[in-house]
Amino acid sequence: MNQIKIGRFIAECRKKANLTQRQLAEKLGITDKAISKWERGVAMPDTSIMLELCDILCISVNELLSGEKINMENNNQKNEQLLLDMAKELEKKNKTIWSSMWAIMIVSMTALFAGIFIAAFLIPEGVWQLVTILGVCVVFLIPCFYALKLEVSVGAYKCKNCGYEIVPTYKEAMMAMHRGFTRHLMCPKCNKRTWCKKVLKK
Repeated sequence: MNQIKIGRFIAECRKKANLTQRQLAEKLGITDKAISKWERGVAMPDTSIMLELCDILCISVNELLSGEKINMENNNQKNEQLLLDMAKELEKKNKTIWSSMWAIMIVSMTALFAGIFIAAFLIPEGVWQLVTILGVCVVFLIPCFYALKLEVSVGAYKCKNCGYEIVPTYKEAMMAMHRGFTRHLMCPKCNKRTWCKKVLKK
C-alpha cells in the first residue's frame, strides 16, 4: 500500500465532500492533526474508524486502501493486489518485530554477563556483591518479559502432533516450558501437550 497515494486520495475525497480537516475530524471523533497525518502519508486511518471514514467520503474500503476510485471491471484484480500488498506488509512487520526481539535479547544477555562479571571480580565479597548480582538479574528479567511479548505477537507455534498453528496468550506462553523458541503448549485441536516450534507465518 502506498501511504502517500492514499493520503492524497483522502484529501481529494474530503474536498469533494466539502469538508475541512477539522469538520471531518469532528465527524470521526478525532483530532484534525490525525487527518493531516493521513493526508501527508505519515499515518494510516485506524481500522476501527475506517468504515465510518469511507461512509463519510462515499468510497469503499478497497478504494481507500488502493488510493483511487475502482470500477467494477478491475475490482477483483485490485482485491487480489490489495491482499498481496497486505500480506507483504504483515510479513515485513513481523520480521521487524522479530529482529527487535533478538536485539533486546542480545543486549540484555550482554548486560547480564557484564553485570555479573563486574559484581564477581570488582566488588568485594559480601552483602553488596550479592545485592548487585540480584539487582542485575532482576533488571535482566524486565526486557525478557517484553521480548516474550514481541515473540508471542508474531506468527504462531506449530503443534508437533497435528500441525495446527497455535496462537497462545501472553500468560500461556510465559507459563509454558521452553527450549529457545520451542514451547510446551496444549493444542486446542488435538488436545495434546507437545513441543511446538515457532513459525513466523500464521
